[in-house]
Amino acid sequence: MTKHQQKPASFLERLIFNNRPAVILVCLLISVFLFYQAAQVRPSTSFEKMIPLGHPYIQNMLQHRDDLANLGNTVRISVAAKDGDIFAKDYMETLRQIHDEVFYIQGVDRSNMKSLWSPSVRWTEVTEQGFAGGEVIPQTYDGSPESLDDLRSNILKSGQVGRLVANDFKSSIIDVPLMESYSDPEDRGKQIKLDYQQFSHELEEKIRDKYEAQNPNVEIHIIGFAKKVGDLIDGLVGVALFFFVAIGITLALLLWFTRCVKSTIAVVVTTLIAVAWQLGLLHTLGFGLDPYSMLVPFLVFAIGISHGVQKINGIAMASGETDDPLAAARMAFRQLFIPGMVALASDAVGFVTLLLIDIGVIRELAIGASLGVAVIILTNLILLPVAISYMGISQRAVKQAREEAARNHPFWRLLSNFANPIVAPISIVIALLAVGGGLWYGQNLKIGDLDQGAPELHPDSRYNLDNDFVISNYSTSSDVLVVMVKTAPEGCAHYDTLAAMDELMWKMENTEGVQSAVSMVTVARQSIKGMNEGSLKWETLSRNQFVLNSSIARAEGMYNSDCSLAPVLVFLNDHKAETLEHVVSAAREFAEENNREGLEFVLAAGNAGIEAATNEVIAASETTMLIAVYAAVSFMCLLTFRSVAATLCIVLPLVLTSILGNALMAFMGIGVKVATLPVIALGVGIGVDYGIYIYSRLESYLRQGMTLQDAYYETLKSTGKAVIFTGICLAIGVFTWVFSAIKFQADMGLMLTFMFLWNMVGAIWLLPALARFLIKPEKLRQKV
Repeated sequence: MTKHQQKPASFLERLIFNNRPAVILVCLLISVFLFYQAAQVRPSTSFEKMIPLGHPYIQNMLQHRDDLANLGNTVRISVAAKDGDIFAKDYMETLRQIHDEVFYIQGVDRSNMKSLWSPSVRWTEVTEQGFAGGEVIPQTYDGSPESLDDLRSNILKSGQVGRLVANDFKSSIIDVPLMESYSDPEDRGKQIKLDYQQFSHELEEKIRDKYEAQNPNVEIHIIGFAKKVGDLIDGLVGVALFFFVAIGITLALLLWFTRCVKSTIAVVVTTLIAVAWQLGLLHTLGFGLDPYSMLVPFLVFAIGISHGVQKINGIAMASGETDDPLAAARMAFRQLFIPGMVALASDAVGFVTLLLIDIGVIRELAIGASLGVAVIILTNLILLPVAISYMGISQRAVKQAREEAARNHPFWRLLSNFANPIVAPISIVIALLAVGGGLWYGQNLKIGDLDQGAPELHPDSRYNLDNDFVISNYSTSSDVLVVMVKTAPEGCAHYDTLAAMDELMWKMENTEGVQSAVSMVTVARQSIKGMNEGSLKWETLSRNQFVLNSSIARAEGMYNSDCSLAPVLVFLNDHKAETLEHVVSAAREFAEENNREGLEFVLAAGNAGIEAATNEVIAASETTMLIAVYAAVSFMCLLTFRSVAATLCIVLPLVLTSILGNALMAFMGIGVKVATLPVIALGVGIGVDYGIYIYSRLESYLRQGMTLQDAYYETLKSTGKAVIFTGICLAIGVFTWVFSAIKFQADMGLMLTFMFLWNMVGAIWLLPALARFLIKPEKLRQKV
């Protein structure tokens, strides 16, 4: 045995192994409770969890939520005619039925719902007697050719072409604003949170499936935040399937690695117990699973397998020196518990740094991952060796361990050359070149979305095809930035206010990336023109307050009840990061120049405003989070090994992985956003395990007086195999995500595959090269 193994048993070791039945009983009782809790976990998300609530834009939007009808969480349903246009009796009847069906779906803000059948959608025209107007679909409508002709005329006069009605008159839209919570129909005092998955399913079953089957000439397209999230939650079923595939792959690889059925089952079962405990704790604390936290069970499984493999490998090696399973388990526990604790503590502290990001789903992911790491300490560092102390491992595995320890390994001897004084400098130079190349290409990495539609889903997904249809057939984009104009009560109708709003609209319409801008000024100018015989010369703002008051009376819905807030709607070409940054910068610049007492231009609402706020939070948090996670990991390594050199040997390979990971994201066109930012921190947190296990074993051999290359050879013989196996096993497990129906999970799978493999490569290749220059073996020997 090594001197480390010959050390007297610690209090913790005696407490655990002298009370093995009690340890198993406690774990059993915990399992009964948490398994029941895990069975209650349900998919859960909300609009507010997906946005940075602390950002000024979001606070402004929430403060004025009641004044911004149809500009928040809204679903748009486009009902298209396959043949002909909307001016057909069958089409209009189907549209009416869909409108009524949607109206009664729970969670719909019925008072602000709009379609051609809504009484609030009206037309206006100028006649010889003055203004005339009415509902677009009047009470006299009966579906006759004459009433359809009247409908066509009313639509043309309503200004809804390109908004509620497609430019080619082949489809129309139902705008469906949603409430985050609503009263229980059976108990009005109780509030029910909107269930996005259920709402999405109702839209599919009650609207799309029902009416497309009922009227073959109708095609329905549905877009909006709630629909997108519903589709993402549905994709979780596929992710669960990938989890079982990962378990199967891991089981097969572990059996090949250990040559022992008992230990293989023990590792997988204890790791699955950790996953179940983590899910149970989530439910106990009041959390559910959303499309982003679905990543956590995979991470817990991956981390658990990583530490389980190290434990089994250590027990197998110890079994080569003793035939007593209990003694072998205690020897492995004594040698690996501290490195395992350090690695898991580093993981946990690294995950906790995600709490710095003010977005609910990321914070819940951080909490879930930290809980998972905590339970792995109990299941894989304590329960697993206790279970093996009873079960033992097969004689075949023991025999293999003894043979491995006794014979010379050409492959490990070859890899040990990474610590050779000639090879090590070459490795350092290659690493520096990789750092330089990664930093250079990583400059192309963007914050936010880089594609139209919902980048979380594949371009050929049903949702993105629906989104493409709406973008192609309507003048008003689905990407809307709202600038809120605040005044004193009754102040939004003053000439100075309207003139400033007109200037803002002109500036925004002449900003790259903007399609058009609409506000109460748009209606006022048209009304003033109408009051002057339709002359284009009069399509401007009058300085006469009575004229202005009359003109904005027709801008219903474009200002709040006391005329103290009026939104300016800016329709964008897309919500790509560059577009948002450019447009928001222009709006902010205008606000800074024109804000004054009694008139304030406030950013921002609309889905584009939310995206812009999210991008700003991520841009501000990315560097802070990376510094925090590296500081936390470095501190844990420094605290454990009491050596700056050892800390650098472990952390610098992780830095290289992060730099190359950013370059890979830039090459693949993946932006840094809510879905991908956690992967950067998680990759560092999990990757540190490899370095800690390798360095702790390397240090123990150096303390025995070995040269660096010989010590590294012995390290590879004992731990290197487990590290390489773990990296490959985990990479294969998460690579299955590449086939996910959810694009951001496919991207995460690819990124994690890269990070698992490259962190393993960095620990095997770069760590010994760094040790050649940073570690002084003679100083370690002096400390023995």
